[in-house]
Amino acid sequence: MGLFLLKRLTTLLATLLGASAVVFLVLEILPGNAAQMLMGPDASPEAVAALASKLGLDQPALQRYGQWIGGLVAGNMGESYAYSSPVLDLVLERLALTVPLALMAMVITTVLALLAGVYAASRHNRWGDVGVMALAQVGIAIPNFWFAILLILLFSVKLQWFAAGGFPGWTEDSGGGLLQALQALLLPAVALAVVQAAILARITRSAVLEVLREDFVRTARAKGLSQRAALWGHVLRNAMIPVVTVMGLQFASLLAGTIVVENVFYLPGLGRLIFQSIANRDLIVVRNCVMLLAAMVIVVNFVVDILYAVIDPRVKASDI
Repeated sequence: MGLFLLKRLTTLLATLLGASAVVFLVLEILPGNAAQMLMGPDASPEAVAALASKLGLDQPALQRYGQWIGGLVAGNMGESYAYSSPVLDLVLERLALTVPLALMAMVITTVLALLAGVYAASRHNRWGDVGVMALAQVGIAIPNFWFAILLILLFSVKLQWFAAGGFPGWTEDSGGGLLQALQALLLPAVALAVVQAAILARITRSAVLEVLREDFVRTARAKGLSQRAALWGHVLRNAMIPVVTVMGLQFASLLAGTIVVENVFYLPGLGRLIFQSIANRDLIVVRNCVMLLAAMVIVVNFVVDILYAVIDPRVKASDI
């Protein structure tokens, strides 16, 4: 197990380093000047050059990359040009909304997908299977931002059960509370979860059907085990490796997908921060936020690799 973890950790660190280089390079070659954006179009070249020097934008790219990586290792993301505030504080403040939103969407995705996938597999080639897969196909075809607008029209405008946007905060001091905060995140979480649940339901169905054809399932059924007990007690666990793979990728996708949905519901999360920073040409915020999202994707994949070994020890043995 130790060698398995060491290999995975080495891959994790190498991938993080490669991702940081790509993020820095892509943002470096983009046109535009942050100092010019802050000073305005009427600023003199001397004033723009002075501000660029103050911000360190006149330094060589390799030197700035080294300073950025060193700051990330030390927990220092620098200071935002537009907000005049440490980037770390801005990111932590916005993550307090984005991470719970993604987790809520992932819980909804997992529950809906597992129930629908197992149900469809247990009724293979019958009306239940056809109906669930038809709904899943519709769910895959729906863009989450368009579905978010439909949810607002139905539950906020028509029924008036939920607010159309905004976030009251997690505490009563901020004017909200836990219940109000969860209520404000419910519609965005559903909008994010629908497409992902449809995809995961199809993967779950395929994986369960494949395991149902195995000899040990027929043996368990022949010994008198009920279909429900066989499905949930034996089949689902053996079908979980492809399901866990997709779940890991989907959670990373949900974190990135909040950029659009947060703007639809006017939520002050990480996605809205990235959107505003792009508009303000605040590249230091954009760079750190994109790197954070990339790191989350990489770490999630690392966790999925570890879960492989927990679910199926043969994966660990074959790797060693």
